[in-house]
Amino acid sequence: MSHGSTSLPARLYLLAWDTSGPCLTGATAIACLVRAGALTELAQRGLLVDVEGIATPADLDAETGDPVLDGLLELVEESMPRPWSTWVTLHTGITLDAVRARLVAQGLLRAGRKRALGLLPPADHELQDVRAVEALQREARRVLAGGAPVTEVSDRDAALVALAAAAGLPTVVTEAERELHRERIEALADRSGAASPALHRVVHEVRSALVAAATAGAAG
Repeated sequence: MSHGSTSLPARLYLLAWDTSGPCLTGATAIACLVRAGALTELAQRGLLVDVEGIATPADLDAETGDPVLDGLLELVEESMPRPWSTWVTLHTGITLDAVRARLVAQGLLRAGRKRALGLLPPADHELQDVRAVEALQREARRVLAGGAPVTEVSDRDAALVALAAAAGLPTVVTEAERELHRERIEALADRSGAASPALHRVVHEVRSALVAAATAGAAG
């Protein structure tokens, strides 16, 4: 899938853009979505492991080279032990800010300019490469609709689509499509954690927490 070298949380952030605007959709859940993506990728890499329900760094000296993922690893290391579901919603602005900064550095996003004398907050970020984001969204929808057997989808791509569906991103899946492809989405979630039973539990716990956060945001 496009942007394979970009982290899972960054790709989820890009998926959330409505390029016809362009504007960011799913704003109430976007911070939780990118955090869920970061947790999932770290778990898939074996850098965060499950210890009796607690998200636990596997190696205190490990680094990924990606500031988004390394920032979350450091946050978990320096914080009191917490379950995965708590990390989906706790201090999510830290990960969201890191994702935006990373995408700006990669040239995929442009930071809003400061207003006169810096007295007002900066304008919203803007997409720099709309066509690349549209290609990413098309591929995500293709994975969702069954363009290939689930067993042929990579664990990262499976997680991307399963989490996007959990957050209800309209750029990837409508409510009607989510019901239509319910079994496919569940299979993609299973594929995301297929490496081990422990990873499977982690992926589904993170996904369930994201669904709850998105539902609460929509209701609010």
